[in-house]
Amino acid sequence: MASLLTVDSTIANPREWDQVCDSIGSGLGNNPGVKDMRTILSLSYYNLPSHLRTCLLYLPIYPEDYVVPRDRLIWKWIAEGFIPENSKDGRSLFEVGVSYYNELISSCMIQPAEYFQGCHLHDMMLELICSLSSEENFVSILDHIEDSTSPQSNSRRISLQNKRENHQTTPPFCMRVTQVRSVTVFPPAIDLMPPLSSYGVLRVLDLSGCYLGGSGHIRLKYIGNLLHLRYLGLANTKICELPSSIGRLQFLQVLDIRSNSQLPALPPSIIKLKRLLCLQSDTYGMAIFLDGFGNLTSMEVLTGIPASLNIVKELCNLARLRVLEIFFTYDQSLEVEGAFVESVCKLPNIQSLTVQGSFESMDLFSGRWVPSQHLRIFDWYNAGVFSTLPAWIRRYPSHLSNLSELIIKVKNLQEEDLRVLGMLPSLSILGLWSTHQTERLLVIGADAFHCLATFIVHLTPPAQIIFGQGVLPRAEEVGFNFGVRLAKDEGNDDFDSGLGNLLSLQRAFLRICCGGVTVGVARKAEAVLRHQVDVHPNHPEATISTEPSIPQD
Repeated sequence: MASLLTVDSTIANPREWDQVCDSIGSGLGNNPGVKDMRTILSLSYYNLPSHLRTCLLYLPIYPEDYVVPRDRLIWKWIAEGFIPENSKDGRSLFEVGVSYYNELISSCMIQPAEYFQGCHLHDMMLELICSLSSEENFVSILDHIEDSTSPQSNSRRISLQNKRENHQTTPPFCMRVTQVRSVTVFPPAIDLMPPLSSYGVLRVLDLSGCYLGGSGHIRLKYIGNLLHLRYLGLANTKICELPSSIGRLQFLQVLDIRSNSQLPALPPSIIKLKRLLCLQSDTYGMAIFLDGFGNLTSMEVLTGIPASLNIVKELCNLARLRVLEIFFTYDQSLEVEGAFVESVCKLPNIQSLTVQGSFESMDLFSGRWVPSQHLRIFDWYNAGVFSTLPAWIRRYPSHLSNLSELIIKVKNLQEEDLRVLGMLPSLSILGLWSTHQTERLLVIGADAFHCLATFIVHLTPPAQIIFGQGVLPRAEEVGFNFGVRLAKDEGNDDFDSGLGNLLSLQRAFLRICCGGVTVGVARKAEAVLRHQVDVHPNHPEATISTEPSIPQD
């Protein structure tokens, strides 16, 4: 490989270099070790149940080294019909899809992403799956001009990738797509995309990340003609409007319009989409619905919507809702907040609840809400401040066996609060902020937080958190603020943070609060804390800041 990459004046044409790139590794094809590996991988593939093989064959729609978001992949499986309806155990289509995904992870056929919920294929596995997918005419990958001029006449699923941006692309009308059921486009291949009027039976259309403003032949006003469409991915496409004809898509299950800040509103016809399961947005200034929002009774996932009185009143009609993310503006009335509390208390299947913006009725919600036994995520960090630890956490611990992520602000965090939270059996991510901290010392017991992987606590003013031996045995990510003056007042002149007792630590985020001490003491504290990170046996990544900043010499 090194010799191939040596500058050679005889190879001047970029196309020749592309051929060299494609040839790297092909010489290993007859290597016995490689053949054995492919045989083993093939056995692993054919040992899968048929429904998992189908789901795995779909992954070549994503380019090499692409990290596939889990939820997007599962929603596509649903839209493609890979997941049967009417689960015998009462699970939703998405929940069945999650079980398929987890089985593929457990079988090591796909690899989980490191920092977010997603996956990718090992290069060798991708090569095998691409080959099998091509043999079965399951997915056709159109990469550049040579591919797009002669696609298979019976292609059902097309992935337009065009990884070689400098290649001249083929005009889109050269492709026969009347029989295509699924199209996924990656930038800059949008210029290979045939007009929407070319498709007859399209079920999945994913244009996420493609700039539609520069693609005159892709006219969304014709979207209403795709009567079979079940998945429409328009995230980060810079669209300015959605046509009212979208209301004709009676089979549409998923609509993703995230990262489209120029989209002012969704058309009123959206309320006609009675089969819509998932609506994802993050444009909080958008005016989304008129009256009739409660008619979308199939909805399971609703994210990034702005709160208004008619929306929050009709939320209670969405009995299947599992995921809700809503934004309250700073001039919102208490009537809207009260109606929201009333509606959310009537949603029996909520698994994830995220509230952002300005929400004044925190204690009203805390006292009235009874969490679903399916609750997994509760994130109110950007909403407001609870006076104390929410009452429902103390009252209904038996409902919280699945709670894995809790992110909130409270006025004053008490040691008893940490004891209560430490008993939650599935809690893996905990973010706590206090605004009027009065307790100066918080001890974390060794019998608490056995599953916690992320522990972020920021207390104002700072309190001293004691990490004793054996605490947080699985915590890989820890963040807190360290009060230098408080440490000295409590006799901790060595500025011991207890980081050395966190045996699984991989990442540390420390904010050193230096108010009320001399510059010399502040510098000593910073040096000591940095040394504690440096000598940790795991050599964790560390982000350390001081507040206020320490003057330099």
